[in-house]
Amino acid sequence: MYAFETQIRVRYGETDQMGYLYYGNYAEYYEVGRVETIRSLGVSYKELEEVHGIWLPVVSLEVKYLRPAYYDDLLTVRTEITDLPDKYINFRVEVFNENRKLINTGAVRLCFFDPATRKTCQAPEFLLEKLRPFFD
Repeated sequence: MYAFETQIRVRYGETDQMGYLYYGNYAEYYEVGRVETIRSLGVSYKELEEVHGIWLPVVSLEVKYLRPAYYDDLLTVRTEITDLPDKYINFRVEVFNENRKLINTGAVRLCFFDPATRKTCQAPEFLLEKLRPFFD
């Protein structure tokens, strides 16, 4: 398993009428976690798309809300790549508040997609090389 943590501060415009972080914004926070997790391996989404011609569309998303987050909370998004990718890459996400209390969990599955053929493809070898040491 490979894991990375990043922090996000809840902005006023991301809250709902009750003062809670709006439920739909968790998917965006998951995306920030995924992008930064991939970046921590020395690869950017931009590089995957522009240099290697690989897209990563989401094919499934699961979310579980445990506690609310509020305006100006500093959240920690822990993102784990749970297994070595093949045509798919699976992320497990945990969101913690400033007291390290778990407030939200989720799972996101993406596929490696070749836009030229409009079909799924295998994970690129250069990414697998970076991840293999964490799964041996």
